[in-house]
Amino acid sequence: MKVFQERLIEQRKLNRMTQRQVAVYLNISQPSYIRYENGSSEPSLENLVRLAELFDVSVDFLLGRSDY
Repeated sequence: MKVFQERLIEQRKLNRMTQRQVAVYLNISQPSYIRYENGSSEPSLENLVRLAELFDVSVDFLLGRSDY
């Protein structure tokens, strides 16, 4: 899960988005999104796919299973 947290934060910053902007995109509260970044919660499969689409990366990349 640590790799997911790091890549999620990295991708959000690379895309110059705030936590609030990502939360709005996912249609969840900002505190819910923050829990993804700090590792206290995991996204649903649907939200994991939406995060990959938002950042134009693969789900495998976000999960640390590939380098792209």
